[in-house]
Amino acid sequence: EYTEVLLGKGGEETDKQMFRFTDHGGRDVALRFDLTIPFARFAAQHVGQLGTPFKRYHLGPVWRGENTQRGRYREFMQCDFDTIGTTSNTADVEIALVIADLMSALGFERFTVHVNNRMILNGLLTELGLEGEATPLLRALDKLAKIGPDAVAAEMVSRAGVSDRDAATVLALATGSGDTSLSNTDILDSVQERFGGNAVAAEGVRRLRELISVGADVGHPAARFRIDLSIARGLDYYTGSVYETFLGDLPGIGSVCSGGRYDDLAGLYTKQSLPGVGASLGLDRLLAAMEELSLLPAAATMASVLIVQFNSDHVGTYQGAAARLRRAGIGTELYPDPRKVGVQLSYAEKRGFPLALIAGPEEVARGSWQLKDLRASTQREVSDAALIDSVRAGDAFASAIRP
Repeated sequence: EYTEVLLGKGGEETDKQMFRFTDHGGRDVALRFDLTIPFARFAAQHVGQLGTPFKRYHLGPVWRGENTQRGRYREFMQCDFDTIGTTSNTADVEIALVIADLMSALGFERFTVHVNNRMILNGLLTELGLEGEATPLLRALDKLAKIGPDAVAAEMVSRAGVSDRDAATVLALATGSGDTSLSNTDILDSVQERFGGNAVAAEGVRRLRELISVGADVGHPAARFRIDLSIARGLDYYTGSVYETFLGDLPGIGSVCSGGRYDDLAGLYTKQSLPGVGASLGLDRLLAAMEELSLLPAAATMASVLIVQFNSDHVGTYQGAAARLRRAGIGTELYPDPRKVGVQLSYAEKRGFPLALIAGPEEVARGSWQLKDLRASTQREVSDAALIDSVRAGDAFASAIRP
């Protein structure tokens, strides 16, 4: 993207992490650090053809020049889902439901989607007369889990120029929701009582109440969504709902799916109002978590069948079978060398192939294959004519087939 498209959208820290350079045409460009800003630019450019509301999924690489650590890399894959062109809270609620359904579908049982609304924080800051310092205050608050309340308060005083008392007031509201004995209703009732007179904060409370209510209506456990007033999200473009998703078994790995509402972002590129809301799943961090929790199959291949090369005299037969299986949508690999069968089967087992096909001179003459189930250690002879149906009927294949 042109650097001017990305610069200043994610905050001071994000600007520092951008990979920025001048291309061969002399343009000042940078690698995108997320998918949301390019999407807002794209939607503004093509809204006439897209229409609104417009929903999209997008999987793609992004880059941030930060210190690599557990589940965090300089180049990583994000999986985004957004709705643009509406301010309806229905869209915000739907994003939260997608997050919960997504995590459940991936096999996670213990996870919590922490939700907040920046309207509550903005309302509080207005009541304190600090709305002009919202950006540095929320940037500092976003570091709460990393550096602790004392360091956050110190940064609020030094970077935003607020008093110790005001910093303590903001932190008290943000950290009060950390009391696990309080229900979501308790937390929202408390905010309503203290700041309900502020129309912006009251609307933030209303939107969160609706999210929690709908979550229960569609059958999610009461603990699935947690009101967390300390969630601010570090990117400056968020204006309303914000989400962060934490794994109960791996709290130290950080949020694996985050996002929020960005009502003004596309307005930088068009006069038309294009409010949006969305979230992003960090694929690399999620895979690191799934690997640690043994939620990934112990396989180093995306193929389901290994064809053993018994001898090079029949390589045409082997390649022909591989081609037929692939055309039928069955991932297939042919071992490249005619080594001992045991060596090839050992390779298949280590790589996680569920099935192997073996055809020596006798099977080739009969027009058949030995179909070996590597998980059950069983083997049977099948005809070449019925090869595809036989592979699909195998129990090992049925449990391991990949779309």
